[in-house]
Formats: sequence, structure tokens, C-alpha cells
Amino acid sequence: MRRVRAAVHEALDLLDDDARRAPPLVGCSGGADSSALVHAVRAVVDGPVHALVVDHGLQDGSAERSAALAAALCGAGVDAVVRRVRVAGPGGTEAAARRARRAALLAARPHPSSVVLLGHTLDDQAETVLLGLARGSGARSLAGMRRWSAPWLRPLLELRRADTVAACAELGLPVWADPHNADPRFTRVRVRREVLPLLEEVLGGGVARALARTAAQLGDDDEALTEAAARLRLLAEPSGPTGPTGSAEPTGPAGAPDRRAGPAGSPDRDDPGTAGPWPATPGDLPDPAPPAQPGDLGDSRTVLATSTEHPEPPAEGHRDPVAPPLDTAALAAAPAAVRRRVLREWLTGHGVRALTDEQLRRADDLVGRWRGQGGPTLGGGLELVRARGRLVLRHRRWGRDRA
Repeated sequence: MRRVRAAVHEALDLLDDDARRAPPLVGCSGGADSSALVHAVRAVVDGPVHALVVDHGLQDGSAERSAALAAALCGAGVDAVVRRVRVAGPGGTEAAARRARRAALLAARPHPSSVVLLGHTLDDQAETVLLGLARGSGARSLAGMRRWSAPWLRPLLELRRADTVAACAELGLPVWADPHNADPRFTRVRVRREVLPLLEEVLGGGVARALARTAAQLGDDDEALTEAAARLRLLAEPSGPTGPTGSAEPTGPAGAPDRRAGPAGSPDRDDPGTAGPWPATPGDLPDPAPPAQPGDLGDSRTVLATSTEHPEPPAEGHRDPVAPPLDTAALAAAPAAVRRRVLREWLTGHGVRALTDEQLRRADDLVGRWRGQGGPTLGGGLELVRARGRLVLRHRRWGRDRA
């Protein structure tokens, strides 16, 4: 238990004064990871500790099991409550459960500055990176889960799952094994039980730590690219990054869009797009996000007819730009990796849905390989064109543009 407590203490030192003073909230499922975490937080924090047990209602007896766990936590000096959530919406049960869980945790914070602690371990991080590699994800996804991204705090990312199991055994804590976490129908379970053990055997051990180390290195790279992209965007968009209605986005270091200041449950690097099982409650497995989508086939296969930089006249207002244009000269002077980071943030921030890698690279070709070609059509009823040395995002002429 000493290692778990030390990890919690070190993670809490990352917080600013407001977050450190606010009572923390721990997501607890009753599994080894979250159980070890909540008891370590109770031992380390000098003040009230809150815990939330999320009952998804997806398994028989979940209500009784959740109530018993909350009662046991209250007996240990933790202010624990159960919240039953409704799992519904697009993306299937897995994605709906994740959204409901995150929303419940955010709503249960006892103070606006309270952090939410989750029990993800080094093993979870390794699985996330491996799944990202299989999907061909970029550096941001391969960077995995951050230890601290307000309000989410993951103190155990450098500890192994065996450490939390040992901590629970030391304290004599009962541990609940969620059947979903052992169901081979889910990709993450097979990665955990089949793929990673095979890699450890073939490559001589240390694979999980190497994958987690790769995530940490890519995290540093991602932060550097984000700052460089923020500076470039300020040059390319002199009016500054604005939302679709013209309101300024919250910004982070060097003007970078700050995902920590986004709306509750907004996507960030801590939603790595994993495809795997959902834990019955938060804590023992990373919150899975829907995998990268292929996009709208009708959009991705269509090339606009325009092939000049001369703007076309608007057609009944449907051709009005939906975002401040970007200066292509400023973008062209930057490395492609930084340039594409700007384009991705700019496009998705102004209503482009399910942006694919092919669409992003075709958008970048309007800057780096400009030969008078048309730009890509995009999700959300939008298209991208180059006009008079600027990239212009606007509604498509045909189709239900305003839907």
C-alpha cells in the first residue's frame, strides 16, 4: 500500500492551490485499482474525501452491489454515494456508458475546483497505446492518458495492476471482479489476456513499460506541437481563434485551445479512442471512446469542381464563410506536422464532423501542394476552398447544408 499512497501524494502535488484545497472525488467500482486508490486518498488527504459509485444498471444485482460498496466506503470514512445512470444514445452501449459515467462524475464533484481521481494503471496505458497503434492513430492518441488534465487525475499510471491487487490484499479489502473485464468479446480484454502476454514472451519482457514510456514521450511531443500550432494559428488567423459564432475559445499555454476549460465531457487527449469493454463503474479500465470513424462516404469521395483562387459569388447566403479564413502564406512557412495540427483544430472547432486523415491531408495540400485543385468536402455540410491566398470554410452549395 505504501507505493499506492506515495503515487497519490506525488500526483496531488501537481495540483494548484484551489484544486488542492477542494475536497477530491474518487470514482470507485469495487475493483482492485479503484479500491486501492480510494483508500490511499483517504490516508493521504487531510480532509473530507468523496467517492462516487456509478450504477449503469447493465448487470443483474448492480443496484445491491453498488449500495453495499458505498456503505463499506462510508464505514471507512469516505463520503460515498451511488448514482444510477441511464445508458442510451449513439455509438452503442460502450460509448453511451462512457458518456453517462463521465457526466455523473462531473456532476458529483463537491466543489467546482474538486479533482476527479481515476484508478487507471500502467497496464491500462500500455493497452491504450497498443490499441492506438493497431488503428494507425496519430501522436495525440498514442500519447494515451495524461496523469493530470483538469479535472481528471490518474495517480496510478506508473504502477502495475499487480501493485493495486497487492495493496488490497494487504488491507484485507474485498475486490469485485467485473465480468465485463474478462469478456473476450471485447478487444481490450483480448489485448490484455492474449496479445500483451504474447508480446512479453516473444520480446523478452518489459513491453508494457516500454509502451507506457512511449506514451509519455509522445505526450511531451504533443505538448510541443500544440504550443507551436497555437503560435502559428495566431499568425494565420490574425483575428485570433474564434468559435462558429465568433466567440473566443478558452486558451491554454501560448494561446493553444485549452481542452481543460472545455464543456463537461468534451473530448481531449484522455479520450484515446480505445475499443474495448466498459467497466461497470469508473476506475479499473480506461474510459473507452468511440474509434475513429471513416467519415461520410459521400463527402470523402467528392472533389469540388473549383480549381482557381477566384472566389465564387454567394448563393442565397449558403456560401458565407463559417469561420475566419486562414492565411496560406503563414501556414506554408511552417512544418507540415504543425500546419496540419492547426488545420485539424480549426476545422473540427468550426463544425467539421468525423474528420478523416485523408480529408486532413487534402486540406493541407491546398497549402503545401497547391496546384489550383479544389479542396475536400467535409462532414457537417461544409467544404474547404482556397481563395485569394486564404483557406475558406463554408457551407456546401448542394444538399441540406443547414440541417
